[in-house]
Amino acid sequence: MAQSIGMIGLGNMGLAMAQTLRRKGFAVRGFDLDKLRRAAGADAGLSVAAGPGDVFASCPLTLLSLPHANAVRSVVEGADGFLARAQPGSIVVDTSTSEPPVTRALARAAAAAGLAMLDAPVSGGPRGAAEGTLAMMIGGEADALARAQPVLSAVAAKIVHVGASGAGHVAKLVNNLLVAANLLATAEAMRLGVRAGVEPHRLLEAVNGASGRSAVSEVNFPRWIVSGAFDSGFTMALMRKDVGLALKLARELGENPKVAALVDVLWQGSVDSLPGTDDFNRIAGAILDRGSIGLD
Repeated sequence: MAQSIGMIGLGNMGLAMAQTLRRKGFAVRGFDLDKLRRAAGADAGLSVAAGPGDVFASCPLTLLSLPHANAVRSVVEGADGFLARAQPGSIVVDTSTSEPPVTRALARAAAAAGLAMLDAPVSGGPRGAAEGTLAMMIGGEADALARAQPVLSAVAAKIVHVGASGAGHVAKLVNNLLVAANLLATAEAMRLGVRAGVEPHRLLEAVNGASGRSAVSEVNFPRWIVSGAFDSGFTMALMRKDVGLALKLARELGENPKVAALVDVLWQGSVDSLPGTDDFNRIAGAILDRGSIGLD
């Protein structure tokens, strides 16, 4: 791959990935609709483009870090988008958490235009993006992944090719549904232990040495919840969106998942007590501290 890499979406994740790519020797050309984010990109040493088309026209590989499927669709299909402006053989890598049916349709359109699209949602947050230690779940053609691998390996420590287009986004929705459920269950269990007289750090040590452990108990609780930091970089609004998308996918497939439906009710129903801008770990903090997320 050529050394000039595109990054569209310069929020917490996109800008952190762009900075990591620069640190590892790539020239990065970036764009964001928000002028403040474009300014942040320029301050970080990125070459900031006038629009997405300028990025696609000059970069054989562009990463997207966008908030939802409609934004991805606009950037891929728009008049100044990937399909219209990219050079033949170019690759777009969507690191957003998006909707598998949308991803599959966009990937088919890209292939018909002599282009390639990979869905490559990530786990690890802004810290993992800044350190180049993300986990990446890939959907798409193996040939496109092989060509993109040197760039993706610069930002991700673990890359799993899950399957065809859309499979990466399916895997991410499954992952985030589990995280959302684990936050609720672990918080309730932790509150029980603390109320029964066990010190939180000791309780976590016991759980994390036994079969009840999870990434939530091993990472989220000590780093962001018990510490009171609540600065993971991932918001309540984003997790509510992802839980809703997971349940939507299940129902489109004719499934009726009872646990997922309850998880969705609890996350969506906490909106009055836990604003969308709050760190997503706040939901566990509320349960741990008050035994409630405002639905009583």
